Amino acid sequence: MRAAERIRNRRHTEVIMMAAVPARAMAHPRSALVLWLAAFTGFYRPDAESVRRLDAVSRFLYSARSVILVISVQGALLAGFLAARDHRFHLAPFVLILVAFVALHMISNLSNDYFGYRRGHDTPDSPRMRYTVHPLASGVLDARTLGTGLLILAGVAGAIAAYFVVSRGWLAVLLATVGLALLYLYDAAPVPLKSIGLGEVAAFIVWGPLMVGGGYAMIAGRISPMAFLASVPYGLGVMSILVGKHIDQLAFDARHGNATLPVALGEATARNLNRGLLALMYAAVVALIAWGGATPFCGLVAAALPSAIRAQSLLGRPRPLTPPSGYVGWPLWYHRACLVHNRIFGWLYVLGLGLGAVLPAVRL
Repeated sequence: MRAAERIRNRRHTEVIMMAAVPARAMAHPRSALVLWLAAFTGFYRPDAESVRRLDAVSRFLYSARSVILVISVQGALLAGFLAARDHRFHLAPFVLILVAFVALHMISNLSNDYFGYRRGHDTPDSPRMRYTVHPLASGVLDARTLGTGLLILAGVAGAIAAYFVVSRGWLAVLLATVGLALLYLYDAAPVPLKSIGLGEVAAFIVWGPLMVGGGYAMIAGRISPMAFLASVPYGLGVMSILVGKHIDQLAFDARHGNATLPVALGEATARNLNRGLLALMYAAVVALIAWGGATPFCGLVAAALPSAIRAQSLLGRPRPLTPPSGYVGWPLWYHRACLVHNRIFGWLYVLGLGLGAVLPAVRL
């Protein structure tokens, strides 16, 4: 059996298993843990009915699109390894940064769905309603569960921010202010950034300089220009994910007056832009190694090149009119290729920086 067929069969089995699990199965802690962890793996789950059968925690995790939270986990790990390289790693601040990044990312995902639904963008024919479960439109989450979950996440993030304000001072205030401003401006503001072609740039800033460079500052207790430079490849990768997604939904966004960057540039130009972003990720890593800002271990990202080449190939031609048999996540096409690539690239970059922290003397 070919590898692609095995993957499709496994995903099909997972969906069937999810649908078959009644709520009473949650009484077994191990069963609950397995389902909670499953929310973070694979790709977006499209079946609302199967998610409705799950316990409240699982429904919340799927509604928050937990499968994409890996990019925030990787951002925290990059910041931590950069601090370790400089002998300024502190475990408690690192753990708090990791938790805060994931909590804020979940809030962002749920906020995006809330305001998209409220503004009438997430209609039954919208891409958002087709590729995975929409927590509000599908009825997967009731108002009480959503509100409770958001309050818990906001409380956790707020407490962590308060800790860093006390322990790190003005720098924590500055980073928290910028982060909250971008969180609000991205989709909650009257004129959100994503509707004026700036959402993609905001993604680069958040998952690049803010998370990696700012996370380093909170862990290490000081700013490092090199940490901000080391954040560039990863920030470009996350930006490529969002650009890919907005190309996929370009026609819908254009009809609804949502002027994302691909809408402003046009499909062909946006696809070429994304191809450039993918190339720049590797060029930035090479520049960092040559400059001495990273050890040669970061060259491990070259193992992600097959995935990058596949994404480049897809971006080089228009999206098919219909999905291949067994495809999960349609109508997302470029988005999925860029997400898969960034996930591989990110883990290899994390590994490279980790090895560099353990063996810092290895240089060109």
